[in-house]
Amino acid sequence: MTVYVFVGPTLRVAEARAELDAVYLPPVSQGDVYRAVRAGARAIGIVDGYFERIPAVWHKEILWAMAEGVHVFGSASMGALRAAELAAFGMIGVGSIFDAFASGQLEDDDEVAVAHGPAETGFLAVSDAMVNIRATLAAAVAQSILSAASAAELERLAKDLFYPDRAYATLLRRSAETAVPQAELSSLEAWLPTGRVDQKRQDALAMLTAMRAHVSSNPPPKRVRYTFERTVWWEHATITAGELHADNVGSGEAILLETLLEEAQLDGESYAQAYAAALLRHLAVRYANEANAAPGGAFQQATADRFRRRHGLLRADEVERWLTDNQLSRERFTELLRTQALVEWTTSDLAGDINRRLPDQLRLDGRYAQLLERARHKQRTLAANGWENPSLDDTGITRTELLGWYFERLGRTVPADLEDFAKRTGFEDVDALVRALVREFCYVRSLSREVVGV
Repeated sequence: MTVYVFVGPTLRVAEARAELDAVYLPPVSQGDVYRAVRAGARAIGIVDGYFERIPAVWHKEILWAMAEGVHVFGSASMGALRAAELAAFGMIGVGSIFDAFASGQLEDDDEVAVAHGPAETGFLAVSDAMVNIRATLAAAVAQSILSAASAAELERLAKDLFYPDRAYATLLRRSAETAVPQAELSSLEAWLPTGRVDQKRQDALAMLTAMRAHVSSNPPPKRVRYTFERTVWWEHATITAGELHADNVGSGEAILLETLLEEAQLDGESYAQAYAAALLRHLAVRYANEANAAPGGAFQQATADRFRRRHGLLRADEVERWLTDNQLSRERFTELLRTQALVEWTTSDLAGDINRRLPDQLRLDGRYAQLLERARHKQRTLAANGWENPSLDDTGITRTELLGWYFERLGRTVPADLEDFAKRTGFEDVDALVRALVREFCYVRSLSREVVGV
């Protein structure tokens, strides 16, 4: 059975490995449990985890792991917290710290939090956990080093400290401000090097011992009594975790999102364009959802038709081949088109606001001044020739020839779906595109005449 354990400042990996043969990883953060299961973990132990600057491990990924048949244990630190919160769902908690959280004796996350160094130091702790201080003071009372009253006062003082500042040296230094007798403080200081209790370490070792016994029994996959719901937020979490969504991965080797993105990034500017488009897509869908948008069936069908024409998906076999190449099920394909309808609805709904922001974007792109000068020159030139509002007749060519002229200048053939092209390039419809092309043709012809005249 493949076992993964997340450990950091609580226990050295070498000491942990002597107790249990496992894959040892740094303190757990959001997405790590999900990735471990995807990598093949059948049992997971959580000791340490991140709290503040890095998102903490999500309850739902632990629930998902157990629903996938994975046995999940927790102890000592973040593991004790999550085990207390998820014990009712089947997560296995080990140790007195877990017991204290599960019973409600302890409630605050800062009880187990410590400041620690980076990975190259082995996540060396540079502060003392409150649970360890509590256990140490209790031991001092049991050994008559401190009175119960003095221990309670020092416990209060330690609890008032911000967790990165909790250390026995700081506690002793500030204890002069308390009513604790100096003789007791001196005795405590002399006793601490050999008497202090590392409850987190003890609990972590106890969890590894329990996991070793569990694994050696070769248990069947975990069975849970709940049904795991794959919500929108869960889909978002898996994307954040780096999972590449692929419904029919049998068509090829499964890879992580970061592996695919690396190929896109190496493609240069196209990645920047795709990233910007993905950002706009995300924001557009959020806007549509917040506005409770529900594009009608006709709107959604029109969106789907444009998509199919754009990608040449006009026959059933073409659709099936596209789904296979893009690793999508029919259900995900339907959802993709529904989302695209929301994006197009948002684009239409916000068209006025977006166009008002376009000049600023052109300024940021460095194209504003050049486009402004050309627009002014076109306006003056057309007016000088009496073409303030030219018609197709003024061009002397047919509509088909006009379209051919324009797309030849772009270095491409005329699109089969002109309506789709017009929409994607910001025109209301094909007629609006043609009116703009008439103005452009007349302008370019005027420039040619000026050159000939010279």
